[in-house]
Amino acid sequence: MVFGAAPVQSHNPNKDVEVSDPPSDGISDLHFSPVSNHLCATSWDNKVRVWEVSSNGQAVPKAMTEHAAPVLAASWFHDGSKVFSASCDKSVKMWDLNTNKADQVAAHDAPVKTVHWIKDANVLMTTSWDRSIRYWDTRTPSPAASVQLPERAYCADVMYPLAVVATAERHVLVYDLRSPGKVFKQIESPLKYQSRCVACFPAKNGFALGSIEGRVAIQYVDQENKAKNFSFKCHRDDKEIYSVNSIKFHPQYGTFATCGADGGFNFWDKDSKQRLKNFQRANAPIACCAFNGNGSIFAYAVSYDWSKGHQYYNPSQPNQNHILLHATTDVEVKQRAPSHSR
Repeated sequence: MVFGAAPVQSHNPNKDVEVSDPPSDGISDLHFSPVSNHLCATSWDNKVRVWEVSSNGQAVPKAMTEHAAPVLAASWFHDGSKVFSASCDKSVKMWDLNTNKADQVAAHDAPVKTVHWIKDANVLMTTSWDRSIRYWDTRTPSPAASVQLPERAYCADVMYPLAVVATAERHVLVYDLRSPGKVFKQIESPLKYQSRCVACFPAKNGFALGSIEGRVAIQYVDQENKAKNFSFKCHRDDKEIYSVNSIKFHPQYGTFATCGADGGFNFWDKDSKQRLKNFQRANAPIACCAFNGNGSIFAYAVSYDWSKGHQYYNPSQPNQNHILLHATTDVEVKQRAPSHSR
Protein backbone atom coordinates (compact mmCIF):
# COMPACT_ATOMS: atom_id res chain seq x y z
CA MET A 1 0.00 0.00 0.00
CA VAL A 2 1.25 3.49 -0.80
CA PHE A 3 2.26 5.38 2.34
CA GLY A 4 -0.49 7.75 3.38
CA ALA A 5 -3.08 6.25 1.02
CA ALA A 6 -6.51 5.26 2.32
CA PRO A 7 -6.99 1.49 2.67
CA VAL A 8 -8.96 -0.13 -0.12
CA GLN A 9 -12.45 -1.03 1.08
CA SER A 10 -13.25 -4.73 0.87
CA HIS A 11 -16.05 -6.50 -0.96
CA ASN A 12 -16.24 -8.75 2.13
CA PRO A 13 -15.87 -6.54 5.23
CA ASN A 14 -18.01 -8.93 7.31
CA LYS A 15 -15.65 -11.84 6.59
CA ASP A 16 -18.36 -14.13 5.23
CA VAL A 17 -17.76 -17.29 3.19
CA GLU A 18 -17.09 -16.58 -0.47
CA VAL A 19 -18.67 -18.71 -3.21
CA SER A 20 -16.15 -20.01 -5.76
CA ASP A 21 -16.47 -19.40 -9.53
CA PRO A 22 -18.99 -16.54 -9.34
CA PRO A 23 -20.64 -15.02 -12.45
CA SER A 24 -18.48 -12.89 -14.73
CA ASP A 25 -21.08 -10.11 -15.06
CA GLY A 26 -23.73 -8.46 -12.90
CA ILE A 27 -25.63 -10.84 -10.60
CA SER A 28 -29.39 -10.35 -10.93
CA ASP A 29 -31.03 -12.94 -8.65
CA LEU A 30 -30.28 -15.51 -5.93
CA HIS A 31 -32.46 -18.38 -4.70
CA PHE A 32 -31.93 -21.42 -2.49
CA SER A 33 -33.61 -24.71 -3.30
CA PRO A 34 -36.69 -25.30 -1.12
CA VAL A 35 -35.44 -28.77 -0.15
CA SER A 36 -31.64 -28.45 0.13
CA ASN A 37 -28.76 -26.02 0.38
CA HIS A 38 -28.33 -25.68 -3.37
CA LEU A 39 -27.96 -22.04 -4.39
CA CYS A 40 -28.95 -20.70 -7.82
CA ALA A 41 -27.71 -17.42 -9.31
CA THR A 42 -28.71 -15.64 -12.51
CA SER A 43 -26.56 -13.01 -14.16
CA TRP A 44 -25.95 -10.60 -17.02
CA ASP A 45 -23.42 -12.97 -18.61
CA ASN A 46 -26.49 -14.94 -19.87
CA LYS A 47 -25.93 -17.80 -17.42
CA VAL A 48 -27.73 -19.67 -14.66
CA ARG A 49 -25.48 -21.37 -12.10
CA VAL A 50 -26.05 -23.75 -9.20
CA TRP A 51 -23.75 -24.46 -6.25
CA GLU A 52 -24.08 -26.97 -3.43
CA VAL A 53 -23.38 -25.46 -0.02
CA SER A 54 -21.81 -28.09 2.24
CA SER A 55 -22.18 -28.39 6.01
CA ASN A 56 -18.89 -26.52 6.53
CA GLY A 57 -20.28 -23.54 4.61
CA GLN A 58 -18.20 -24.01 1.45
CA ALA A 59 -20.02 -23.79 -1.90
CA VAL A 60 -19.11 -26.21 -4.69
CA PRO A 61 -20.12 -25.41 -8.31
CA LYS A 62 -22.49 -28.12 -9.56
CA ALA A 63 -23.99 -27.07 -12.91
CA MET A 64 -24.51 -24.24 -15.37
CA THR A 65 -26.79 -23.44 -18.31
CA GLU A 66 -27.36 -20.33 -20.41
CA HIS A 67 -29.74 -18.15 -22.40
CA ALA A 68 -29.14 -16.02 -25.50
CA ALA A 69 -29.29 -12.80 -23.43
CA PRO A 70 -28.94 -11.68 -19.78
CA VAL A 71 -30.94 -13.65 -17.22
CA LEU A 72 -32.97 -11.54 -14.77
CA ALA A 73 -34.65 -14.02 -12.40
CA ALA A 74 -35.03 -17.64 -11.33
CA SER A 75 -37.39 -19.88 -9.38
CA TRP A 76 -37.03 -23.46 -8.12
CA PHE A 77 -39.48 -26.28 -8.76
CA HIS A 78 -40.90 -27.39 -5.41
CA ASP A 79 -38.91 -30.64 -5.23
CA GLY A 80 -35.61 -28.96 -6.11
CA SER A 81 -35.15 -30.95 -9.32
CA LYS A 82 -35.59 -28.06 -11.74
CA VAL A 83 -34.88 -24.34 -12.08
CA PHE A 84 -36.94 -21.87 -14.10
CA SER A 85 -35.07 -18.86 -15.50
CA ALA A 86 -36.38 -15.60 -17.01
CA SER A 87 -34.30 -13.80 -19.61
CA CYS A 88 -33.96 -10.67 -21.72
CA ASP A 89 -34.18 -13.05 -24.71
CA LYS A 90 -37.96 -12.98 -23.94
CA SER A 91 -38.02 -16.64 -22.92
CA VAL A 92 -38.32 -18.71 -19.77
CA LYS A 93 -36.49 -22.01 -19.60
CA MET A 94 -37.01 -25.04 -17.37
CA TRP A 95 -33.64 -26.57 -16.51
CA ASP A 96 -33.75 -30.18 -15.32
CA LEU A 97 -30.76 -30.62 -13.02
CA ASN A 98 -30.90 -34.41 -13.28
CA THR A 99 -30.52 -34.46 -17.08
CA ASN A 100 -28.85 -31.01 -17.43
CA LYS A 101 -31.37 -30.27 -20.18
CA ALA A 102 -32.97 -26.81 -20.48
CA ASP A 103 -36.16 -26.35 -22.52
CA GLN A 104 -38.17 -23.23 -23.22
CA VAL A 105 -41.53 -23.35 -21.41
CA ALA A 106 -42.74 -19.74 -21.60
CA ALA A 107 -42.29 -16.57 -23.64
CA HIS A 108 -43.24 -12.89 -23.70
CA ASP A 109 -43.09 -10.06 -26.24
CA ALA A 110 -40.35 -8.28 -24.29
CA PRO A 111 -37.73 -9.25 -21.66
CA VAL A 112 -39.12 -11.41 -18.85
CA LYS A 113 -38.55 -9.71 -15.50
CA THR A 114 -39.83 -12.24 -12.95
CA VAL A 115 -40.68 -15.94 -12.72
CA HIS A 116 -42.38 -17.88 -9.90
CA TRP A 117 -43.26 -21.56 -9.72
CA ILE A 118 -46.51 -21.83 -7.72
CA LYS A 119 -46.75 -25.33 -6.26
CA ASP A 120 -50.25 -24.90 -4.83
CA ALA A 121 -51.69 -24.07 -8.26
CA ASN A 122 -49.26 -26.22 -10.28
CA VAL A 123 -48.59 -23.23 -12.54
CA LEU A 124 -45.72 -20.97 -13.59
CA MET A 125 -46.25 -17.21 -13.24
CA THR A 126 -44.15 -14.79 -15.32
CA THR A 127 -44.15 -11.00 -15.64
CA SER A 128 -42.56 -8.90 -18.33
CA TRP A 129 -41.77 -5.47 -19.69
CA ASP A 130 -44.50 -6.25 -22.26
CA ARG A 131 -46.98 -5.18 -19.52
CA SER A 132 -48.43 -8.59 -18.83
CA ILE A 133 -48.61 -11.44 -16.34
CA ARG A 134 -48.78 -14.86 -17.92
CA TYR A 135 -49.63 -18.18 -16.29
CA TRP A 136 -48.27 -21.39 -17.81
CA ASP A 137 -48.87 -25.09 -17.75
CA THR A 138 -45.27 -26.02 -18.57
CA ARG A 139 -46.42 -28.92 -20.76
CA THR A 140 -48.06 -26.62 -23.34
CA PRO A 141 -46.49 -23.78 -25.41
CA SER A 142 -49.32 -21.26 -25.00
CA PRO A 143 -50.15 -19.47 -21.73
CA ALA A 144 -53.04 -20.84 -19.71
CA ALA A 145 -54.00 -17.23 -18.97
CA SER A 146 -52.70 -13.72 -19.59
CA VAL A 147 -53.43 -10.60 -17.54
CA GLN A 148 -52.72 -7.08 -18.74
CA LEU A 149 -50.72 -4.76 -16.49
CA PRO A 150 -50.96 -0.96 -16.52
CA GLU A 151 -47.20 -0.66 -17.10
CA ARG A 152 -43.95 -2.65 -17.36
CA ALA A 153 -43.40 -5.12 -14.52
CA TYR A 154 -40.44 -4.17 -12.34
CA CYS A 155 -40.75 -6.67 -9.49
CA ALA A 156 -43.10 -9.33 -8.15
CA ASP A 157 -43.44 -11.85 -5.35
CA VAL A 158 -45.73 -14.77 -4.52
CA MET A 159 -46.79 -16.34 -1.24
CA TYR A 160 -49.81 -18.38 -2.30
CA PRO A 161 -52.56 -17.27 -2.55
CA LEU A 162 -51.06 -13.76 -2.39
CA ALA A 163 -49.23 -12.29 -5.38
CA VAL A 164 -47.95 -8.71 -5.67
CA VAL A 165 -46.65 -7.02 -8.83
CA ALA A 166 -45.12 -3.52 -8.88
CA THR A 167 -44.77 -1.77 -12.22
CA ALA A 168 -43.45 1.41 -13.76
CA GLU A 169 -45.29 4.62 -12.83
CA ARG A 170 -45.59 3.35 -9.24
CA HIS A 171 -48.56 1.02 -9.76
CA VAL A 172 -48.86 -1.84 -7.23
CA LEU A 173 -51.28 -4.68 -8.01
CA VAL A 174 -52.38 -7.35 -5.54
CA TYR A 175 -53.83 -10.67 -6.75
CA ASP A 176 -55.60 -13.55 -5.06
CA LEU A 177 -54.24 -16.47 -7.07
CA ARG A 178 -57.41 -18.45 -6.47
CA SER A 179 -58.89 -15.92 -8.96
CA PRO A 180 -55.74 -14.93 -10.87
CA GLY A 181 -57.49 -13.23 -13.78
CA LYS A 182 -58.71 -10.22 -11.83
CA VAL A 183 -57.00 -7.62 -9.68
CA PHE A 184 -57.84 -8.03 -5.98
CA LYS A 185 -56.53 -4.57 -5.13
CA GLN A 186 -54.63 -1.84 -6.97
CA ILE A 187 -52.86 1.06 -5.25
CA GLU A 188 -50.37 3.75 -6.02
CA SER A 189 -47.08 3.05 -4.28
CA PRO A 190 -46.85 4.87 -0.93
CA LEU A 191 -43.24 5.63 -1.90
CA LYS A 192 -42.52 8.68 -4.04
CA TYR A 193 -40.09 7.04 -6.45
CA GLN A 194 -39.72 3.96 -8.65
CA SER A 195 -40.39 0.54 -7.13
CA ARG A 196 -37.32 -1.70 -7.07
CA CYS A 197 -38.26 -4.83 -5.09
CA VAL A 198 -41.18 -6.42 -3.27
CA ALA A 199 -41.58 -9.33 -0.84
CA CYS A 200 -44.77 -10.90 0.54
CA PHE A 201 -45.13 -11.37 4.29
CA PRO A 202 -44.86 -15.04 5.32
CA ALA A 203 -48.29 -14.54 6.96
CA LYS A 204 -49.63 -13.77 3.44
CA ASN A 205 -51.47 -10.66 4.62
CA GLY A 206 -49.23 -7.94 3.21
CA PHE A 207 -45.91 -7.04 1.60
CA ALA A 208 -42.75 -4.96 1.90
CA LEU A 209 -41.97 -2.66 -1.04
CA GLY A 210 -38.56 -1.12 -1.67
CA SER A 211 -37.76 1.85 -3.91
CA ILE A 212 -34.79 3.54 -5.56
CA GLU A 213 -34.85 6.31 -2.93
CA GLY A 214 -33.67 4.31 0.08
CA ARG A 215 -37.08 3.67 1.59
CA VAL A 216 -39.24 0.63 2.41
CA ALA A 217 -43.03 0.57 2.78
CA ILE A 218 -44.76 -2.02 4.97
CA GLN A 219 -48.25 -2.55 3.54
CA TYR A 220 -51.13 -4.77 4.70
CA VAL A 221 -53.65 -5.94 2.12
CA ASP A 222 -56.87 -5.65 4.15
CA GLN A 223 -58.28 -2.23 4.92
CA GLU A 224 -58.83 -3.22 8.56
CA ASN A 225 -55.04 -3.32 9.01
CA LYS A 226 -54.45 0.06 7.38
CA ALA A 227 -53.26 1.58 10.68
CA LYS A 228 -50.32 -0.84 10.66
CA ASN A 229 -48.94 0.51 7.37
CA PHE A 230 -45.74 2.53 7.64
CA SER A 231 -42.59 3.46 5.71
CA PHE A 232 -39.01 3.87 6.85
CA LYS A 233 -35.72 5.14 5.47
CA CYS A 234 -32.72 2.88 4.96
CA HIS A 235 -29.57 2.53 2.81
CA ARG A 236 -28.72 6.20 3.12
CA ASP A 237 -25.76 8.37 4.12
CA ASP A 238 -26.07 11.94 5.35
CA LYS A 239 -26.38 13.25 1.79
CA GLU A 240 -26.39 10.15 -0.41
CA ILE A 241 -29.55 8.12 -1.06
CA TYR A 242 -29.27 4.58 -2.45
CA SER A 243 -31.63 2.08 -4.02
CA VAL A 244 -33.11 -0.77 -1.97
CA ASN A 245 -32.27 -3.63 -4.32
CA SER A 246 -33.77 -6.65 -2.57
CA ILE A 247 -36.03 -7.60 0.34
CA LYS A 248 -36.27 -11.17 1.64
CA PHE A 249 -38.17 -12.54 4.64
CA HIS A 250 -36.68 -15.02 7.08
CA PRO A 251 -38.59 -18.32 6.65
CA GLN A 252 -38.97 -19.03 10.37
CA TYR A 253 -39.12 -15.73 12.25
CA GLY A 254 -40.89 -13.42 9.79
CA THR A 255 -38.17 -10.80 10.11
CA PHE A 256 -36.60 -9.56 6.89
CA ALA A 257 -33.40 -8.48 5.20
CA THR A 258 -32.82 -5.50 2.92
CA CYS A 259 -29.78 -4.98 0.73
CA GLY A 260 -28.88 -1.87 -1.17
CA ALA A 261 -26.76 0.03 -3.64
CA ASP A 262 -24.81 1.45 -0.69
CA GLY A 263 -23.14 -1.96 -0.26
CA GLY A 264 -24.97 -2.65 2.97
CA PHE A 265 -27.43 -5.23 4.23
CA ASN A 266 -29.59 -5.09 7.33
CA PHE A 267 -31.98 -7.34 9.23
CA TRP A 268 -35.28 -5.82 10.41
CA ASP A 269 -38.34 -6.66 12.53
CA LYS A 270 -41.43 -4.96 11.07
CA ASP A 271 -43.64 -5.79 14.06
CA SER A 272 -41.46 -4.08 16.66
CA LYS A 273 -40.23 -1.54 14.05
CA GLN A 274 -36.60 -2.20 14.88
CA ARG A 275 -33.40 -2.80 12.99
CA LEU A 276 -32.02 -6.06 14.37
CA LYS A 277 -28.56 -5.93 12.82
CA ASN A 278 -26.57 -3.48 10.71
CA PHE A 279 -23.61 -4.97 8.83
CA GLN A 280 -20.48 -3.32 7.50
CA ARG A 281 -20.80 -2.02 3.97
CA ALA A 282 -19.05 -3.64 1.02
CA ASN A 283 -17.20 -1.58 -1.58
CA ALA A 284 -19.87 -2.15 -4.23
CA PRO A 285 -23.68 -2.45 -4.34
CA ILE A 286 -25.43 -5.57 -3.06
CA ALA A 287 -27.67 -6.52 -5.96
CA CYS A 288 -29.73 -9.37 -4.51
CA CYS A 289 -30.00 -11.75 -1.54
CA ALA A 290 -31.67 -14.94 -0.29
CA PHE A 291 -32.22 -17.00 2.86
CA ASN A 292 -31.94 -20.78 2.71
CA GLY A 293 -34.84 -23.03 3.69
CA ASN A 294 -34.41 -22.78 7.47
CA GLY A 295 -32.91 -19.28 7.53
CA SER A 296 -29.50 -20.37 8.83
CA ILE A 297 -27.67 -19.08 5.73
CA PHE A 298 -28.06 -15.64 4.15
CA ALA A 299 -26.58 -15.33 0.66
CA TYR A 300 -25.92 -11.95 -0.94
CA ALA A 301 -24.30 -10.74 -4.15
CA VAL A 302 -21.80 -7.88 -4.21
CA SER A 303 -22.10 -6.77 -7.81
CA TYR A 304 -22.53 -3.50 -9.70
CA ASP A 305 -26.24 -2.74 -10.15
CA TRP A 306 -25.90 0.09 -12.69
CA SER A 307 -27.55 2.50 -10.25
CA LYS A 308 -24.96 5.16 -11.14
CA GLY A 309 -24.88 4.48 -14.86
CA HIS A 310 -22.27 3.06 -17.21
CA GLN A 311 -19.59 5.60 -16.24
CA TYR A 312 -19.15 3.86 -12.88
CA TYR A 313 -18.59 0.44 -14.45
CA ASN A 314 -15.00 -0.46 -15.30
CA PRO A 315 -14.96 -3.59 -17.50
CA SER A 316 -11.17 -3.88 -17.20
CA GLN A 317 -11.34 -4.32 -13.43
CA PRO A 318 -11.25 -8.06 -12.57
CA ASN A 319 -13.36 -9.89 -10.00
CA GLN A 320 -16.20 -7.38 -9.64
CA ASN A 321 -18.90 -9.95 -8.85
CA HIS A 322 -19.01 -11.91 -5.61
CA ILE A 323 -21.51 -14.16 -3.83
CA LEU A 324 -21.08 -14.37 -0.07
CA LEU A 325 -22.66 -16.65 2.54
CA HIS A 326 -23.40 -15.34 6.02
CA ALA A 327 -24.23 -17.78 8.84
CA THR A 328 -27.11 -16.16 10.72
CA THR A 329 -27.59 -16.21 14.50
CA ASP A 330 -30.83 -15.88 16.44
CA VAL A 331 -29.61 -12.58 17.88
CA GLU A 332 -29.48 -11.19 14.34
CA VAL A 333 -32.75 -12.53 12.94
CA LYS A 334 -35.15 -13.36 15.78
CA GLN A 335 -37.97 -10.98 16.64
CA ARG A 336 -37.57 -8.73 19.65
CA ALA A 337 -40.02 -7.14 22.03
CA PRO A 338 -40.94 -3.60 21.00
CA SER A 339 -38.73 -0.90 22.43
CA HIS A 340 -40.71 1.68 24.42
CA SER A 341 -39.47 5.24 24.37
CA ARG A 342 -40.10 7.40 27.44
